[in-house]
Amino acid sequence: MPRIAYLVSSAREIELRDSSSHPTGYFAEEVLKPYERFVAAGVDVVVITPDGNTPIADPYGLELIFHYPDKDRDFYASVYRTFHHDPDDIWITLHNTTEQQLMASRRIAARLVDAGTTPAEAHEIVSRAAKIAWQQDRLLVDVMLEEGLDGGLSAQALRSAVEELESDSQALSDERRAKLGAIEGLRSPVALSDLSDEQLAEFDAVFAPGGHGPMVDLPNNPDVSRLLAILHAKDAPIASLCHGPALLLSAPERSDGQWLFEGFRLTSFTDEEEDQTRLGKLGMPWYLDAALKNAGAVFDDAPFAWASHVVVDRNLITGQNPNSTEATADAVLKALNL
Repeated sequence: MPRIAYLVSSAREIELRDSSSHPTGYFAEEVLKPYERFVAAGVDVVVITPDGNTPIADPYGLELIFHYPDKDRDFYASVYRTFHHDPDDIWITLHNTTEQQLMASRRIAARLVDAGTTPAEAHEIVSRAAKIAWQQDRLLVDVMLEEGLDGGLSAQALRSAVEELESDSQALSDERRAKLGAIEGLRSPVALSDLSDEQLAEFDAVFAPGGHGPMVDLPNNPDVSRLLAILHAKDAPIASLCHGPALLLSAPERSDGQWLFEGFRLTSFTDEEEDQTRLGKLGMPWYLDAALKNAGAVFDDAPFAWASHVVVDRNLITGQNPNSTEATADAVLKALNL
């Protein structure tokens, strides 16, 4: 049975650019989904924090906007892809996804079908309205009502679709919070600082999920440096997601004086994506994307922000953002021949 060092940040605060502190932690979905995938595949998952302190979920990552059901996400993707055929022309921001009601497209389309519209017609109506909302920074329901694109639905019917989505998203967030609370390893993690080099060598891979917490306690950490050096020497998978690649900034130098991952292709949460987050708008103390480039990485991001994107270069596996969670976990399982 392969053993994964599941390296989770135990940071609870991050100091912003103006020296004020802001609550932080791990990103709930990025911890839960890979953990469940690894356990289901028969992996021995050992939850580790740098200091052995109990990690906490970042309150921001538990907000309902990050817990839309997959069916709604997939339908929304099929809608915004009608805006442009060239991916380089699609600029979907966190604002578009979370503040313009566009994620309710599937539920509005379903109500249109119930009212007698064909599925194809419903998709076309919603897509036309969504494009206007996207271009003009308006709410989807307002556009449908004001531009004659309601398909015969009442304002109440349209708004009920948005309310239903919000209710289901909150329920999903609450469910994930409960599942995280039930994981024994997250309640009583192993302290990385207590593990000997011999114990670290027993792991077959390391996986570091994201959230802003990893930017606090994973870079410039001598114990993380030990872990990376030992696993890299045995060509074990070194995997991280979103802000998790901050652990790579603890990597030691090679014998030639270069950073251990000099010239490796990798990805992480990008500066563009960071500027759209709440903390990014408040003022991050530094940017992970830029720091990895400065360290010597060959940075490889998706054609547009928030797209799922995973990069595998030799034993290094990195995922760009929360939407890359499942694909990154699957890449780790593939590297472990599972």
